[in-house]
Amino acid sequence: MPGTEKFGKEELKEVMDVMNTGILFRYNHEVQRNNIWKAREFEEEVKKITGAKYALAVSSGSAGILAALAASGVGYGDEVIVPPFTFAATIEAVLFLGAIPVFAEIDETLCLSAEGIEKAITPKTKAVCLVHMCGGMADMDSILDVVKKHNLLLVEDAGQAFAASYKGTYTGLFGKAGSYSFDFFKIATAGEGGVFVTNDEHTYKMAEYFCDHGHNHEGNNRGMEQHPIVGFNFRISELHAAVGLAQTRRVPEIKTINQKNKRYLQNLIKNEVKEIEFSRLPDESGDSATFLNLMLPNTELAQSFVDLLNQKGTGGFNYWYTNMYHFINQWDHIKNLRFPNKMAIHYLPIPQDYNNLQLPKSQEVIGRLVSFGIRVSWTEEEMNKLAREIINALKQVLVKVK
Repeated sequence: MPGTEKFGKEELKEVMDVMNTGILFRYNHEVQRNNIWKAREFEEEVKKITGAKYALAVSSGSAGILAALAASGVGYGDEVIVPPFTFAATIEAVLFLGAIPVFAEIDETLCLSAEGIEKAITPKTKAVCLVHMCGGMADMDSILDVVKKHNLLLVEDAGQAFAASYKGTYTGLFGKAGSYSFDFFKIATAGEGGVFVTNDEHTYKMAEYFCDHGHNHEGNNRGMEQHPIVGFNFRISELHAAVGLAQTRRVPEIKTINQKNKRYLQNLIKNEVKEIEFSRLPDESGDSATFLNLMLPNTELAQSFVDLLNQKGTGGFNYWYTNMYHFINQWDHIKNLRFPNKMAIHYLPIPQDYNNLQLPKSQEVIGRLVSFGIRVSWTEEEMNKLAREIINALKQVLVKVK
């Protein structure tokens, strides 16, 4: 992924700024830190790219979506509409807040569809947790129509879609709150880290308190700060923030190169394999272009395509249909509510039988999907080689449908 390809003197400089002060904690210690505030700078860079009014750097993207849901008021017994295609943290966050995940259909955008959301709504639905997958974005106009019609909260998990946008608005900023991931496999990385965003001051304050044991961060004596609410520890360290800061500054350039490389590969493939389709982007200009998403005619052919690529040693692709952490088919631990302790969902009525969900559209879409990670470091020769391997494999498997 692009972030990990771009480590250099810029990241080292930001980290050494922190090491030279000796203050690895993001709050207080004003005298010793010599005006070095990397978490604050990291947040400002995220705001600069996205246009968010408020940003809070946290320990992970998982912490970010947990904070976004909690700060928006999602909690005990609330039904939250979620997709079956996402990193498992989205579902875990809903469960850990005592809320109930209700799975709805996705479409060829790889995100929840307006139709899927509409069909999943019950009288107990409180919120939609919309996930923008594989660097793209959901079809926001139609989704916002449904959200407004039913007066629902919208919270966005844009963990894979930092710097993606739809008609000029960045993912994470259509609803009450959103989050981005800066883990090791994203467009920019902090090693481990995430950023919560919102345009609402009250929601921001709730997240700020929630992610640091309720501290209100007023005054210069941490031990005497007020605690307006109960929270927990989801803070980011200054070291992680330093890396995230340097990486975030690279994102505009990375996104430009990503889009160029993705277009190059798409054109090579489409020119030779007319039958192939790609996932739908509601706004191509807003694509962060971290993935090239091929859509095979059906699951059987997609599996044959993947098997052929594995035999040939072609790397860099993901077959989400069998992935253990990103698609519901492998989430037995979630479907059977296997926790080390008793959770709210063990005592609450659940509107779905998680082991017998009927999500035919999602099964069809993810069964057909094969994704390749885009790299910023590719040479034209490397892209030509990869495209040729993909094209040859596609031609071999597509013979079966001619």
